[in-house]
Amino acid sequence: MTYVIHYKNGSIAKEGRGLSFFYFTPNSSIAAIPLGSNDLPFIFNETTHDYQSISIQGQITYKIGNPKQLAEMLDFTVNGSGIYKKNDAEKLNQRLINEAQTATSSFIHQLGLKEAIRSAKMIEEKITEGLKTSQAISLLGIEILSVTILAIKATPEMARALETETREKLSQEADQAVYQRRNFAVEQERIIKESELSTEIAVEEKRKKIDEKKMEAEVQKADNDRKLREMRIQADIAVENQRKLLIDQKTENDRKEADAQGYVIETTLKPYKEMDWKTITALNNNPDPKFNIALAFRQMADNADKIGNLNISPELLDSILKESSDKR
Repeated sequence: MTYVIHYKNGSIAKEGRGLSFFYFTPNSSIAAIPLGSNDLPFIFNETTHDYQSISIQGQITYKIGNPKQLAEMLDFTVNGSGIYKKNDAEKLNQRLINEAQTATSSFIHQLGLKEAIRSAKMIEEKITEGLKTSQAISLLGIEILSVTILAIKATPEMARALETETREKLSQEADQAVYQRRNFAVEQERIIKESELSTEIAVEEKRKKIDEKKMEAEVQKADNDRKLREMRIQADIAVENQRKLLIDQKTENDRKEADAQGYVIETTLKPYKEMDWKTITALNNNPDPKFNIALAFRQMADNADKIGNLNISPELLDSILKESSDKR
């Protein structure tokens, strides 16, 4: 993971990655450039738009993409023990941090304190863009792999002030949440009551409709009963009219029959109308002695003016009736 350049008498004799060779120290120098990725932590301070100081802490991950070009810009010469003669690696790191701060500074100056604290992602993008487009970094042959912002902090006093403000705001938000929750509960209770009232109104409307339907049914039933009674009365009237016609017809028939019978009797008795009753009685030829005795008494009564004295004792009548009975 090391790129080695062997300088001999001021000229490059050998160069490459992971070389192994012998060299003569008096006329040779060795430059060793590490090729692996390096993590460079940084922290620097900036001032926001509202004149508040913040500290930005992060990490730059990079690797050396052109070690020969870097060896021409910085001294990575090692001694016989492999120890760097100069500490130019620190210079490289400081240049990277300076470029990162330069890329960040103008952006931070445009933000307020709260915005700056919440702009870690944008600061990462600004530093990455600034490092990749920096001419000084490109001359060093450095490849930027990633930039990570670990923390953006205000001063302790301002942090406490922000904490207090945030705490108050959170408290207000909590109070607002409680108010909204209570308001929501009241609103829900109102909705429930309105729903209950609407339900009661709907039930009453249904009940009213049911009562109206029942009333209509009762009215219809009463009307049907009335019509039925009228029909029955009309039927009774019709029956009575028919009965009256029947009685009238029957009476007329009886009258005609009586007239016919009277006519027959009158016609039958007409020959006897001019006859004497005695003749009629004789024609009757009644053998009953009582009838004949009664007839005799009637004749005597008719000729009473011609009879002087007539004594008829009960014994005489009894004997006559008895004799008549014996003869029969």
